[in-house]
Amino acid sequence: MNKFTLTSGAVVIDEHKRILLKKDPYRGWELPGGIVEENENIKNAVVREVKEETGINIDIIGFCGISQELKRNICNMWWLGTPIDGSLKTSSESLEVGFFSIEEALKLIKNDDFKEELLICLDTDNHPFFITF
Repeated sequence: MNKFTLTSGAVVIDEHKRILLKKDPYRGWELPGGIVEENENIKNAVVREVKEETGINIDIIGFCGISQELKRNICNMWWLGTPIDGSLKTSSESLEVGFFSIEEALKLIKNDDFKEELLICLDTDNHPFFITF
């Protein structure tokens, strides 16, 4: 049987058009999100993950699309979100968290796939998208 991992991640944009990022202990700077748990709604999963990883509560304002990592059997669902409350805090999954301009975010994120996911999520004219890596 083929087993896929389903994740849900968000591009969270504040009122200053800054992007919420977290620094993962292994992957470095990335967009917040994580694995959808059994019997969990995909949209609820991203709200939970963003809160756990960054301390920020978000509203989902749109569905962006799907990126599939073929070699790792992972499907990532991408959402646009806006912060509603909470304050930035780190967790075991985030060494640092913060809001950054798009330019800063693209410099901080070292993984090219993560950069591409951020850019395609911001390109709302092409939603919903489907890309594979």
